[in-house]
Amino acid sequence: MARPRAHDDALRTRLLDRAGELLSAQGPEGLGLRRLAADVGTSTTAVYSLFGGKPGLVRELYAEGFQRLGDRMAQVPRTDDPVADMCALGLAYRESALANPHFYSIMFGRAVPDFVPDEESVQTALRSIRPLQDAVARGIEQGLLADTDPDEITFAAWALVHGLVSLELNSPLTHDDTSARYERALVNGIAGWRR
Repeated sequence: MARPRAHDDALRTRLLDRAGELLSAQGPEGLGLRRLAADVGTSTTAVYSLFGGKPGLVRELYAEGFQRLGDRMAQVPRTDDPVADMCALGLAYRESALANPHFYSIMFGRAVPDFVPDEESVQTALRSIRPLQDAVARGIEQGLLADTDPDEITFAAWALVHGLVSLELNSPLTHDDTSARYERALVNGIAGWRR
């Protein structure tokens, strides 16, 4: 009979979630491997076994945040209406951020000042927006969006949702109708790129 793996994916996920929470709440000083292991009910050996140390843990936090975002974006059904798909992707972006707010500071901020993502992690990040790039390209091809560089529209759409989500996650000035405001801003922002 095969020996069970001591450090499985469930433990990896728990460690990443807790590490993201510690990093978000207390900054890099709060991300001690002993504390992390104790909080999750495991040993530092498990952390080293899974991540190779703190730099590897931080790299995995970055990649995991974008992997979760990419997974959420990939779940959005592709329809015959690329503009509607762009809106649906914008909503998925928000859902991912609200479900994983503790990853946001490492994905888009300088939560760990000396962290520089490696090429593999950067590719994971870029893959997360491929569904948006695809929807934009289809919108241009179908004559629904401005005939311009698709990267311009993709960047603008991403900047819009990122800005809205950042305000929602980090501002005490949220409103009861944040979801409705987000959706209106999203629809109106995309409308500016229509032909």
